[in-house]
Formats: sequence, structure tokens, C-alpha cells
Amino acid sequence: MLSRLAESLYWIGRYMERAENTARLLTVNYYATLETGGQVSEEWRPLLDISGGKDTFAQRYGRVDATTVPTWLAFDRTNPSSVSSSLARARENARGLRDRIPSEMWECLNRAYHDLCFQDEEVLARDGLFEFCSAARDTSQFFFGIAFATLPRDEGWLFMRAGQMLERGDNVLRLLQVRYRHRAVDPALMAVNNHRWMAVLKTASAYEAYRKCNHASVTPRTIAEFLLLNAAFPRSVRYSSENLYDALAGIDRIHPGAHPELLREARWLLARLEHATVDELMDRDQQDLGTLLNDFNQIGSKISASYFTV
Repeated sequence: MLSRLAESLYWIGRYMERAENTARLLTVNYYATLETGGQVSEEWRPLLDISGGKDTFAQRYGRVDATTVPTWLAFDRTNPSSVSSSLARARENARGLRDRIPSEMWECLNRAYHDLCFQDEEVLARDGLFEFCSAARDTSQFFFGIAFATLPRDEGWLFMRAGQMLERGDNVLRLLQVRYRHRAVDPALMAVNNHRWMAVLKTASAYEAYRKCNHASVTPRTIAEFLLLNAAFPRSVRYSSENLYDALAGIDRIHPGAHPELLREARWLLARLEHATVDELMDRDQQDLGTLLNDFNQIGSKISASYFTV
């Protein structure tokens, strides 16, 4: 497979996963704000830490509120992490692959582009953020469902899968890192704290799965353990790391021994998550969370350098 085609599929996987993650984050935070009330800026501010681009946002909007943050994360095409930007970039990558991917995959992206990528803050004025984010989430799930059912399990599938899992693990780590840092320690705020951690589970679509595994009270530690280390939940960091390694190992079988250092680093990341405890990862001011996040980013950089750089 040409490196150009592999790179396009890899980034399609990343952009579609990013669009879904951002849409989930917006939807859950929107309803959490309505339910908790008050301190609107404090409810929206952590989303900027999770998604990045806080400095650019400050230059562009200047204030944090229930209009500027959703506009930045949902519609602003200058923000590379916004839902609209992610969908538009995924479509642009897919346009060069129309003879290589099933027509249904292209139609899914093209339809979403025309339906969603020309929306603006008027959606907020008519209270349509939930519908917008639901459509973006459904598009991602529909797209990956089509890919799962129709794409041959060749290099293209493996690169797209690697991009999807890399983006998913990165997102969950950022979510945990920011929410754990902003957790309440004042007993008077524990009810708000519990509400926010319920929102963390819902952002990762993990609420029902978590409650099946944990029947006791909701605590930051048990939620972190579930989202970091659960081997069966498909949005946990460990699951993402395992599937990322499997994708890279599949590519390595097609090109034996081409980039052993990349495969070794992915295996080391997985081994740490297989044998670590949640206390080890969350202690020391979350240094290990930062290390894991850096490891995901390093693997992403090495994938680009190994397979896509001419």
C-alpha cells in the first residue's frame, strides 16, 4: 500500500474518533451544566484543558461561557479538534480514497459533512446542541460500523484501526487527567464532585458498564481504575492500547522487522497497563498518567515517521 493511502486511512480513524469524543464531551457537559446550575464558566473551563488549544481559544473568544466553548468545540473550523474540523478533515482524506474504500463509507462522511460542517452558533440559539452532537456521534459509529462490516482486513484496515485506538486512548487519558486534577476535596462539594464523575463515565459511554462491575458508591478511584485498566471495556485505555498493539503487530507481519522499535514501544505501553495498579498510576500527582499520555503521543509520532515520512 502506498504510504499516502495508509496515512489517509490512519488519519480518518483519528479524526472520526476525535469527532465522536468531542461530541460526547459537549453533550454530557451541556446536561451537567443544566442539572448543577451556577458557575457556568467553571463547568465549561475543563473542556478546554481536555481538548487543548486553550491559548488559541483565549485569543479568539476572550471569555469562557456556555456559548463560546461549545462554539469553539463544535463549529469553529479554525480549531483542529472541533467536531466540524474533524469531520471535514476525515472527508478530505476519504476523497482521495474513493476507489479504495466502500462507497457506503464515503457516502456516510459526505452526508455528515454537508449536514453538520456548515452549522454555526445559531444551533445554540435554538437549543440544538444535543441534536448536533448526537448526529456527529451517530455518524462516527455508523462509519466505523460500515468499515467493520466491509473493509478487508489488510493494511488499510490496520492503519485506520491504529489511528482510532491511538485517538481513543489519548482522549480518555486527557479526560481523567483533567477531571482528577479538578476533583473536589471540600466535603460540602462532594455532591457536585460525584455528579462530575458520573459525567466522566457518561462521556466515555461507560456508565452502564461501570455499574455492572461496581455496585458500591461511585468514587474517583474506582472510575479511574475502570477507565484505565479494565481489559473488557472497549473504551478503556488498556483496551485501546491492546488493540493499538495488535494493529501495529499486524502491519509488522506484512512488513517483517521494518520498524521493531515502534512495535517494542507499543508492547511496553501495553505491558505497563497490564501489570500496573490504579494507585500506581494516580499517585505522585498523576505523573504516570502524564507519562502514559506522552507514550501515546510518542507512538503516534513514530507511526508518522516510520510509515508516512518520505
